[in-house]
Amino acid sequence: MDKMSTLEYINQMFPTEASLSGVEPLMQKIQSEIRRVDAGILAAVRQQSNSGTKAKEDLAAATHAVEELTYKIREIKTKAEQSEMMVQEICRDIKKLDFAKKHITTTITALHRLTMLVSAVEQLQVMASKRQYKEAAAQLEAVNQLCSHFEAYRDIPKITELREKFKNIKQILKSHVFSDFSSLGTGKETEETNLLQHLSDACLVVNALEPSVREELVNNFCSRELTSYEQIFEGAELAKLDKTERRYAWIKRRMRTNEEIWKIFPMSWLVPYRLCIQFCKKTRKQLEGILDNLKEKPDVATLLLALQRTLEFEDELAEKFGGGTQSREIGNDIEEIGRQNNSRSALDIRKKYEKKLAAHQGSENEEKVGNKDLSAPGAGFNFHGIISSCFEPHLIVYIELEEKTLMENLEKLVQEETWDVEEGSQNNVLSSSMQLFLIIKRSLKRCSALTKSQTLYNLFRVFQRVLKAYATKLFARLPKGGTGIVAAATGMDGQIKTSDRDERVICYIVNSAEYCHKTSGELAESVSKIIDSQFADRVDMSEVQDEFSAVITRSLVTLVHGLETKFDAEMAAMTRVPWGTLESVGDQSGYVNGINMILTSSIPVLGRLLSPIYFQFFLDKLASSLGPRFYMNIFKCKQISETGAQQMLLDTQAVKTILLEIPSLGQQTSGAAGYSKFVSREMSKAEALLKVILSPVDSVADTYRALLPEGTPMEFQRILELKGLKKSDQQTILDDFNKGAPAISQPSSVAPVSQATPPAPPTTTVAAILNPASVGFIASREDVLTRAAALGRGAATTGFKRFLALTEAAKDRKDGPFRKLFNA
Repeated sequence: MDKMSTLEYINQMFPTEASLSGVEPLMQKIQSEIRRVDAGILAAVRQQSNSGTKAKEDLAAATHAVEELTYKIREIKTKAEQSEMMVQEICRDIKKLDFAKKHITTTITALHRLTMLVSAVEQLQVMASKRQYKEAAAQLEAVNQLCSHFEAYRDIPKITELREKFKNIKQILKSHVFSDFSSLGTGKETEETNLLQHLSDACLVVNALEPSVREELVNNFCSRELTSYEQIFEGAELAKLDKTERRYAWIKRRMRTNEEIWKIFPMSWLVPYRLCIQFCKKTRKQLEGILDNLKEKPDVATLLLALQRTLEFEDELAEKFGGGTQSREIGNDIEEIGRQNNSRSALDIRKKYEKKLAAHQGSENEEKVGNKDLSAPGAGFNFHGIISSCFEPHLIVYIELEEKTLMENLEKLVQEETWDVEEGSQNNVLSSSMQLFLIIKRSLKRCSALTKSQTLYNLFRVFQRVLKAYATKLFARLPKGGTGIVAAATGMDGQIKTSDRDERVICYIVNSAEYCHKTSGELAESVSKIIDSQFADRVDMSEVQDEFSAVITRSLVTLVHGLETKFDAEMAAMTRVPWGTLESVGDQSGYVNGINMILTSSIPVLGRLLSPIYFQFFLDKLASSLGPRFYMNIFKCKQISETGAQQMLLDTQAVKTILLEIPSLGQQTSGAAGYSKFVSREMSKAEALLKVILSPVDSVADTYRALLPEGTPMEFQRILELKGLKKSDQQTILDDFNKGAPAISQPSSVAPVSQATPPAPPTTTVAAILNPASVGFIASREDVLTRAAALGRGAATTGFKRFLALTEAAKDRKDGPFRKLFNA
């Protein structure tokens, strides 16, 4: 209880007067505790006093022991120094004798080696004078080893003299060897049978000399061998591009003829290999001169033949000397372009990888064999392009010819195109599209076999221009003109009249453009794999793909315009119906049947030919055009009576049902949910308009605000005209309507193209707009909505009875949208 005060402790022990009786026992207990604590303190003091005395004694003993240890260490150190001096005195004479023995041994060895060096140099001098190359080669090795022992004695006159003499002997040997090799290739080797063996021994001497001697000898030999080549092919007769093949025939014949003679050279010298490198460099220089000095563009056939022979020669050299071979998978990559069946069979994939594995194993075996003969540095020289690269700047004529040929083939394909696809075809793509890519693949194969540098990239640019031209051809084949709301939005003038064949052709164009879009991407991918790395990043087909995407969009819009044009007659027929004088509600009108016939004849074909994504795009465009157009067409009618409005409402529901059945009619229902919502929303506007026309005159303004909150005063005035009201009556209702004008939030406009998320249904808009602020000019919101709903169900007694009678009669019909409407 460190923190508790004495007063708090006493109050805690004696909280009441009755508890004071325990004071005496507590005092006795405390006094007893005090005595016990005093006794403990006294015992501790005594113990501490005794411990201090003992500690002092222990410290004194430890100090004495340390002093004794220090004295003993100092004594041992002194004795050790005395022992070391004694040992040095004993060994002083022995050390002198050891140094003397070592110097004498070194002197004897050096004199013995000097004697050997003098003798070896004299013998080498005799061998050099007699041109005994085989013996001299071995003697050279011995002298070189002996000279290495006298590197530390270079300043001694005798050693300097011997080294200078040895240097002169090597120079003599070099001159003799070069002189003897100058006779090689002159025909003396056939006359003197021992000459080849003599030169073979001379090669041993060259190996024993400095590496620079060997390099000089090989270079001199190669230059001498190619002297006649330069003389022959620098003449006016053979210094021509069409004589290129004879150059390679000359070197191959030379190597074949002298193969046995050149065996005198050690394999490590790589004489044929170095000869071919010098030949390629000289040939490249001469061909560059020929190409640069041409006064006019070279003949393409001659140029390509020379390039082809050059590439073949480079391949032969690369195969012979192991300089690396070009990939053989290029053709396989190109063959993948434009394949329709993306799910290749397992057998095809297995064959492909078996070929790759075999080619890889073969290249490894060739590399192992080649490394045995080409172990020297530089043996892996890449012969590819050493000569052929000089043709690159002059291949522009080849690209021009390829472009001309491709454009001519394109024109021919388009002229011969039937714009039809055989029955049973799986892809429904125009034959000109597939044929065009086959021609492009052949052109790519030809060029990739010749070059993979700037020329291949230039050809790729030609492919871009050709494909853009084809996209223009497809675009030009589309029917011209346009009409309707979508046409007005896209800026197309005139009408598009499309037949059933035109609709099929448009579908084929869409599919062909989609095929070209996909295949052009595959083409760019294949080119980027085979072209040189510095051009790979510039290989891009996005502009071409954008062209074909534009063709697809324009084709589908044209398809919608064509159907719009077909609907013109039916829309006109709708306005000619005498809606103001109809006496009763009958079956659906004739223009509804006409719309049904148009869609029934066109939609199944379009659904069969178009892919789901483009069919859905077509449906969205069609719905965004036909729904608002039907709505606006109601305003074009003359006076509409109550019976006429009921008949028109029946027709509207029938048209809505027909539009909702389009995905099933086209046998493509994957994206039908969003389309159905959009159609229902657009057609509900027409239904709401007719319900407003059906409403009584005294509540027409309230009904219009409730059902068409986005309507305009001009539309409302037109509704009054459709109801047949006089001008004076219209003015009174318009004045009342304009008083509540703030409730109309936005002007009526044509609905946009269906988006991914369809807008909310009109009923939601009505509920949102009918807020408490609108109570001031609407007598009873619930009453207006109830009457509007009743009008939609047929508030007129006579008309409604007729409506139910028609419903019963529709059960006996086998087909027709009217029956579907009530069976739904």
